[in-house]
Amino acid sequence: MAAIVVVGAGVQGQEGFSGQALEAVRQAEVLAGRPAHLALFPDFPGEKIAFKDSPTEIMTFLHETTQRVVVLSSGDPLFFGSGRSLLRNLPEARLEFLPNISSVQYAFAKLKVPWDDAAFVSLLGRDLRQDIDRIIAADKVAILTDRINTPQRLAAELLSRGREGYRVWLCENLGSDRERIIATDIRGLRDMVAGDLNLLVLIREYEKDEGIFRPVLGIPDEEFNLPRRIMTQEEIRVLSLAKLRLRRGVTMWDIGAGSGSVSIEADNLIPSGRIFAVERDAARVAVLRDNLERMNSRRVIVVEGEAPECLDGLPDPDRVFMGGTGGNLAEVLEVVDARLCPGGRVVINAVTLDTVTAVRDFFERAGHPLEITAVNIARTNPASDYAAFEAMNPVYMMVAEKPL
Repeated sequence: MAAIVVVGAGVQGQEGFSGQALEAVRQAEVLAGRPAHLALFPDFPGEKIAFKDSPTEIMTFLHETTQRVVVLSSGDPLFFGSGRSLLRNLPEARLEFLPNISSVQYAFAKLKVPWDDAAFVSLLGRDLRQDIDRIIAADKVAILTDRINTPQRLAAELLSRGREGYRVWLCENLGSDRERIIATDIRGLRDMVAGDLNLLVLIREYEKDEGIFRPVLGIPDEEFNLPRRIMTQEEIRVLSLAKLRLRRGVTMWDIGAGSGSVSIEADNLIPSGRIFAVERDAARVAVLRDNLERMNSRRVIVVEGEAPECLDGLPDPDRVFMGGTGGNLAEVLEVVDARLCPGGRVVINAVTLDTVTAVRDFFERAGHPLEITAVNIARTNPASDYAAFEAMNPVYMMVAEKPL
């Protein structure tokens, strides 16, 4: 079958097709795209198909046709464009892509800001709550909004999380005679009426607690708002994170998150990824959220509920830390083992031999190697008149890895 050439048109008013793209259009028998794109070629002699029609019918036509087809798209078809849908529905070998300037490129050029270190988020038809953490995690981000996920709504969400230290540009109707680029801040954005077609550029200027020094690893226990008796303490926390062997892009579950201390330090250690802090106790969830906000955690998503039921909607994990399961150990382990990605690791901390036995028996049945380390920590007490060590309760650290 003939190849389908997907040609990108630049931003409105500056479509700027290359010679290669124009030659593809001249040789085409069918031109497909949105009405506005088709109107750019009023003298095209062949058949035109408008994408205002049924997407299913269009895909069926593209799949079955033997004619030479050019599909017109916006900007770079593989950057939040039609390219993803076409690749999902058609054989890759039939598709050829000729990109143009995207709205994001155009916006950064107008702002005179380098964009090779920027993150990109599309909120078009998505749930803002699923993407807000990606936005918070970035120091420089371009965001495509829609009529539901408006700039005002995004600004309100950022303010509710105490995130307002950004320079902001609202870019509307780029390339058209109604183009408007407004420099503002998060509070100004919240009070601004924006058009439907816009792009936001956010560049972080400061963090709320920027003047407070906290280490990347080994945050002192007293920095966390929660009684020490129900928190993974500093030395144990550091060893647990080492055993997790975190890497870029991992999805991690922290089950029985408590204060969130493990999630917060994991967030400091990975440049990208997602961390789900699971906690069932409402009072602890409130404290967990407070710790996340005070320490400017970016990638930690709170999941309030009882494990394993509340794990159903989460993406499969690469790493799992378990500091407590509320008596549902066997049920939680079953779900964790079933959902854990091949090569994934589980770290479980326990203070009782009963838990050690139960975990050992489970992983022996599952056929996964299990490493158990008894960790005994003793500290001196600065408040004491004697230079003596005070022993902490021993912790049994269990590590299992799912075979590839």
